[in-house]
Amino acid sequence: MAGVLFLCVANSARSQLAEAIARHLSSDVEMWSAGSHPSHVRPQVFTVLHEEGIDASGLRSKGLLDIDLDEIDMVVTLCAEEKCPILPPNKVHVSWPLPDPASAPPDESLEAYRATRDELLRRLPTLLNDLSVKL
Repeated sequence: MAGVLFLCVANSARSQLAEAIARHLSSDVEMWSAGSHPSHVRPQVFTVLHEEGIDASGLRSKGLLDIDLDEIDMVVTLCAEEKCPILPPNKVHVSWPLPDPASAPPDESLEAYRATRDELLRRLPTLLNDLSVKL
């Protein structure tokens, strides 16, 4: 089974959204997320996933040391304005520099999370389809 790692800095928003959405879209690929400086999953992640009926259970902030990199075939980095973690070697790399919704002003926060969720919902089906064809 193929494995995809969604990677960013805090593993609190973008990579968590990507992991949950990808799991929702495909059971043929193993999904993980991690960050170089893991913190906590932001509550807005649960809110915007729930709005779309996507299961967010089991999401937790993780570092790269928490992931078995031998299981990973592809790494998707989601960093935009900050420096992304160093990629594991010998993996297919995809870069999706998405703005961090956690940095949005408080009055725009939920909309920023929704925009990130919707962009991932748009991109992930193609990525997962291409991955299953290649592997």
